[in-house]
Amino acid sequence: MSKGRSIFSKYFVICSAVILISFVCLGAVLMLVSSRYFIDDRKELLKKNCDSASFEIQNMMLDYPAGWKNGAEEILKDYAMGCNALFALCDKNGSMISSTYNEGILYDTASEEILSAFDDDGYYIYDNFKGLCSKDSHVCGVKFSANGPDYYLMAAAQTKEDSAYIYNLLEVFGISAVIVLVIALIIVYFTTLKLTEPVKEIAELSKKIGKGDFSVTFPEYDTSEFKQLSLAFNEMAASLKSYDTMRNSFVANVSHELRTPMTSIGGFVDGLLDGTIPESKRKEYLRIISSEVHRLTRLVRSMLNLAKIEAGELEPQMTRFSVIETIVETLMTFENRIEEKQIEIRGLDAPRVWLYADEGLIHQVIYNLIENAIKFVDKGGYIEFGFESIGDRTVISIKNSGEGLSEDEMPLVFDRFYKTDKSRGLDAAGVGLGLNIVSSIIRLHEGKIMVKSVKGEYTEFLFTLRNTE
Repeated sequence: MSKGRSIFSKYFVICSAVILISFVCLGAVLMLVSSRYFIDDRKELLKKNCDSASFEIQNMMLDYPAGWKNGAEEILKDYAMGCNALFALCDKNGSMISSTYNEGILYDTASEEILSAFDDDGYYIYDNFKGLCSKDSHVCGVKFSANGPDYYLMAAAQTKEDSAYIYNLLEVFGISAVIVLVIALIIVYFTTLKLTEPVKEIAELSKKIGKGDFSVTFPEYDTSEFKQLSLAFNEMAASLKSYDTMRNSFVANVSHELRTPMTSIGGFVDGLLDGTIPESKRKEYLRIISSEVHRLTRLVRSMLNLAKIEAGELEPQMTRFSVIETIVETLMTFENRIEEKQIEIRGLDAPRVWLYADEGLIHQVIYNLIENAIKFVDKGGYIEFGFESIGDRTVISIKNSGEGLSEDEMPLVFDRFYKTDKSRGLDAAGVGLGLNIVSSIIRLHEGKIMVKSVKGEYTEFLFTLRNTE
């Protein structure tokens, strides 16, 4: 697979193209404006000289009625040299009286149709003027009268001066544009190089993160966009490091939790097979094996539930149901343990409390919290249930008397595989996932859960759920 073009090359080519196109457009506009200005300037110059020359010839006609033609020829030559143009004087029939050329762009005669164009305050055109000129020219003319008949004075300037002017202008602009373009490209090159350096640095550091080095720290950049990108990558690296630590801890905890029952099962099975365990104690050890198998089953089931919740594969089936009935049904499954510890149940004399949630998942929440409460309640103590409606939410609390939790333990009770020291002694069969599953299910319902405790007095879990659709 061929490699794509780099950001550097793309950015450099785009900037270079923009600069080049800008120069071309600027040159075109400059040529257009300059040409227009030059043509207007020639027009004004020809018209001004035509007016002045015709005025002087008119005065000469009045002062020298018999010999004005020689003087008129000199006047035309002076003005022709002054404005670098060809002048011609003709009568109303188009016959040339005097001109400043022998063979040039103006023919010897002009038709009345052509001369009529100069009847109204002069005329200017930029072409061959209906064949009067041998090639396109600046043509200007005026009509005047002095001693009776009408006369026409015409001035024509060839366009070769236009071409020379435009060529010189293009030459100067071209040289200047090349110099500026080279300087601009050098600046763009180094600016682009400087701009893409953070991208290369971020790419290299990202490769290290991809290889599992989450200790990488991205530097702070002066550019705000790169600064935000660096901050985002640092947060991502920190999150990945945290997840990696959690993953390693999870694998270690799972390995430990699986190894303990499997070691017990393996040892007892080997003892049964090789005859180490006597016949009289086989049922006792088979019960232990069965207990360990159930412990493994609970662990695997709990891990699968967590995986489904975190993967978003577990969609709650929302229904409206009475939570008190769910609590009563759950308590009945623990009837023997409740009687054994002489636990007093409080708070179930409240009217029906309705919830809008997944009844099966909430049953698991209730089951885990009641099981946890029965496990840690003191003998002869109590488990108290509380219900409070606040708007479209209901707060449910499960409180048990007993040893309680320390301040250090409370932030950790919802973590995976976490067990308090007391819990490890009271519940060797537990896997430390119950409260973590409870927290995940409550979050799945967009609710909240918290724990309150006073050391040596009680522990209370409170969670909120919707009560209406």
